[in-house]
Amino acid sequence: MSNSNANAVPATASRSRTHKLTVTAMLSAVAFVLMFIEFPIPALIPSFVKMDISDLPELLAAFSLGPVYGVAVTLLKNLLHILFKGTSSAYVGELCNFLLGSVFCLAAGFIYQLKKSRKSALLGSLVGAALMAVVSVPLNYFVVYPAYVVCYGLPLDAIIGMYQAILPSADSLIKCLTIFNMPFTFCKGMLDVLLCFLIYKPLSPLLHK
Repeated sequence: MSNSNANAVPATASRSRTHKLTVTAMLSAVAFVLMFIEFPIPALIPSFVKMDISDLPELLAAFSLGPVYGVAVTLLKNLLHILFKGTSSAYVGELCNFLLGSVFCLAAGFIYQLKKSRKSALLGSLVGAALMAVVSVPLNYFVVYPAYVVCYGLPLDAIIGMYQAILPSADSLIKCLTIFNMPFTFCKGMLDVLLCFLIYKPLSPLLHK
């Protein structure tokens, strides 16, 4: 290999690394902003559980750069949120968001990397959204809701009562999480997937070059 070729390889690798870090930082900033755009759906789930699309940028990162970069966006998004807004849940809410977002983009990105096609991207997204929904149940049951009871001084019976106002038969926390939160989390993931498929191609030059 000639000297010029030998020098070109590290330069190309350096540009690629710089590009990935730049796109990761950009997507993290967008995800951070999207965390503030949230809205309740009171007819379907208690209003303290809100819909947002802040997982969209990490899904874009997982597909364009790789699943590890998707996790990096999830981490940076939550760190920015803590830095600029602080936490009202002793960091439990941010931890939950990070763990669920990581499960989502890791699964989606890993399956897509095995065979890069629209079909594998869709399959990965479905698997990722389903895993995120399933993991949300034990995470909320054992960590998040007990922490909210302590942080906000809200009795667990009062929380369950908010669910029962919608569905009276939801008389235990595990029922509430399984009936309401699990499908809600899946639908939230699928909304991100839909938006990702709509905007990925127009954004592709920016994400890849």
